[in-house]
Amino acid sequence: MENSGLDGLAFLTIIGLIWLFPIIIVISSSKTTGSEKLAWVLAVIFISWFAWIFYLLLAPIKKKQ
Repeated sequence: MENSGLDGLAFLTIIGLIWLFPIIIVISSSKTTGSEKLAWVLAVIFISWFAWIFYLLLAPIKKKQ
C-alpha cells in the first residue's frame, strides 16, 4: 500500500506516452509539411487515434509536383 502513489504516477506516465506517440510520429514524419502537418496533428489531438491511422494511409493529401 505504500507504493500506490508511485504506481499511479507510473501508470499515468505510460498512458501519457502512449497518447503522445502518434503526435510525435506525425511531427517527425517527412510525408507532410507546414499547414498540412499542423492539420494532421490537430486532428490526432482532437479526433483520436483514428486520425493517426488515416494519416498513415492517406498522407500527403496533395501530391508534390
